Amino acid sequence: MIEAVSCGGVVIFRGKILLLYKNYKNKYDGWVLPKGTVEEGETHEETALREVKEETDVKASIIKYIGKSQYSFVVPEDTVEKEVHWYLMYSDSYYSKPQREEFFTDSGYYKYHEAYHLLKFVNEKQILEQAYAEYQSLRKNSYHFEAKPS
Repeated sequence: MIEAVSCGGVVIFRGKILLLYKNYKNKYDGWVLPKGTVEEGETHEETALREVKEETDVKASIIKYIGKSQYSFVVPEDTVEKEVHWYLMYSDSYYSKPQREEFFTDSGYYKYHEAYHLLKFVNEKQILEQAYAEYQSLRKNSYHFEAKPS
């Protein structure tokens, strides 16, 4: 068994959620949240911010940790047990550009109900539910959403 850790973000701008469309050699098509593998020496927060930037060209700010999802998949040499740590993030514009080298062919911001139905994986739908509920709670409590300078 191979253990892998990734981190990603549920990026929101003005109530809409950032999604990516992946098309890998026509074998896999689907909308996903941005995420990627932790590199040596990185914190989970640094990984999540870097992966969002690399995959979507969006400079986001972390609002808070949402939770983790776990799943497994089979590769020719073994089974991979993957753990993904998720963060609620905020962006300061609708701009995004999919990373072609990673087979992302589209990206954009979608209303919650659209994003929920577009997402391919159940575990990402569950994380989106948690993140959006947290976002709404923060809004109700007058949280001021703005990208923090870095």
